[in-house]
Amino acid sequence: MPTTELRMNLPPEAVWATITDVNAWPRWGPTVTGARVNGDVELASGARGTITTIAGVPLPFEVTEFVDGRLWAWKVAGANATRHEVIPVAGGCVLSFGAPVWAAAYLPVMAFALPRIEGIAARLE
Repeated sequence: MPTTELRMNLPPEAVWATITDVNAWPRWGPTVTGARVNGDVELASGARGTITTIAGVPLPFEVTEFVDGRLWAWKVAGANATRHEVIPVAGGCVLSFGAPVWAAAYLPVMAFALPRIEGIAARLE
């Protein structure tokens, strides 16, 4: 899986809180204008919901992989989509986003989101 990543001098918990807060997704995701999890529950394995794209199209999603505090991946409209991983390192963490090979062209969009996430997470400290 092709990836893009950014090392952050932030606690992994702050970065994790940012990437799992669906209400924050439009603040850091340049292609996202809205998101919600069905039942207003927290993001978890098997969670389903809807993400709205900048084209105004709402798409269903399902979380397919989830390790609390570490990683989550999903399917959007039934297709394997991005993977989000927080890797603890000395003095902070690395946030890594992966895309399926067929969606490798999306990596620059994900790279654009990384410093936005860093800024949001820094305010959570």
